[in-house]
Amino acid sequence: MFPLLFRAATGCALVLVTWALPRAADAQAPMSGVEQARQDSIRRPYTKADIGFMSGMIYHHAQAVKMANWAPSHGASPALQIYCGRVAMAQTAEIGLMSDWLRDRNQPVPNPDADDMGGMPGMSGMSGMQSHIMPGMLTPEQMKQLDAARGPEFDRLFLTYMIQHHRGAIQMVDTLLATPAAAQDEIVFKFANDVQADQSTEIDRMQQMLDAMKAGSR
Repeated sequence: MFPLLFRAATGCALVLVTWALPRAADAQAPMSGVEQARQDSIRRPYTKADIGFMSGMIYHHAQAVKMANWAPSHGASPALQIYCGRVAMAQTAEIGLMSDWLRDRNQPVPNPDADDMGGMPGMSGMSGMQSHIMPGMLTPEQMKQLDAARGPEFDRLFLTYMIQHHRGAIQMVDTLLATPAAAQDEIVFKFANDVQADQSTEIDRMQQMLDAMKAGSR
């Protein structure tokens, strides 16, 4: 009788183990390709200069988004409003990317809505980037001037100041890439190169729009 009970108990245990195995496997489902790439990236080396660049560029982008969002309420031309909408959408998405990069590495994530964006150094660790205002960012006086402008004057100032802003972003990229051991992280390297390429193209486009305005006024 006891052997029968033992065999019965053993059989029940095997059934329970067999029933539980698929669920344990489910709990350890393989990561998606995107998540695996993200985890691999986190394990790659990054530097203080990379952190400073990503932190500083959040503030830099946030000011551009704020400027672009003024277009509808400040009487910007339809063409400029379309352009500003694209700038706001693209740079808001990039702020999300930079914030995630910092968060994944347990680094402080700047608040892009901070009022004193221009006063944030944000570039600690990058030689030549210790100035109070990051390259290209508008001063409080310039922001007030743009905010007070309407219609064609807003268009003119926006294009002039955004060209300045974009050139500053490219300068930040150049400084990062010239910093020893920086930009070895795949995400930082790709993002920095995208900023350099995209904003160089946009500078050319904005300069053409500005030249057309000047020609029309004559």
